[in-house]
Amino acid sequence: MTDNQRQSTTEEQPEVRGDAQATAEASEQKHTRQVSEALEGELQSGESASEGAAADEAGTSAEDLEQRIEELENALADAERKAQENWDQVLRMRAELENAQRRAEKDVDQARRQGLEKVCGDLLQVKDSLEMGVQAAEDAEADREKLLEGSQLTLKMLNQVFERFEIEEINPLGERFNPDYHEAMATQPSEEQEPNTVLHVVQKGYRLQDRLLRPALVVVAKKADGSAGSGGSVDETA
Repeated sequence: MTDNQRQSTTEEQPEVRGDAQATAEASEQKHTRQVSEALEGELQSGESASEGAAADEAGTSAEDLEQRIEELENALADAERKAQENWDQVLRMRAELENAQRRAEKDVDQARRQGLEKVCGDLLQVKDSLEMGVQAAEDAEADREKLLEGSQLTLKMLNQVFERFEIEEINPLGERFNPDYHEAMATQPSEEQEPNTVLHVVQKGYRLQDRLLRPALVVVAKKADGSAGSGGSVDETA
């Protein structure tokens, strides 16, 4: 190789090295730009994802709130419906109770009226018999025995009425004094009867089943060494 050729080669080498360096710098700048663009894209993607997640979360919260409101409205409507049903039931029960009470009062009143009608119907026959006896007694030629027989018949009819309606006569002559059914009018000393024994019945008493209609008015015995006549005390616990 000649000196001219070496010189030419030597002069060309710096130019070749300059092109390679420029190419490398351009490639590095391109790579840098690509990296920067990639980073910016990732950042933008992250921001978009965050915004989307926030939007989804906000949307979900709104949907949950609307759903909760709807559930509460449904529960309120159901509670109002049940309250109305219970109120209607209370009104029906109250009306039924009032009707039952009115029916019971009507039944009791009707039973009382029917009982009175039966008693009055039987007593009418007794009254008729008494009137016939009075008319017979007013006759100047009336037969005493017939009048007595008619009076006994009337009394028998009245006793039958009492038996049908379970009206019991209280005639405690000779019995122990009972303050539940007897009323002492006086005390009288007696050697024949024990103290607190009924000596005389001034007026008979009557009771309807276990209910006292009228107590018997009586005179009660006391010890013979006491003062005679009315007054004195009766041992009601004896």
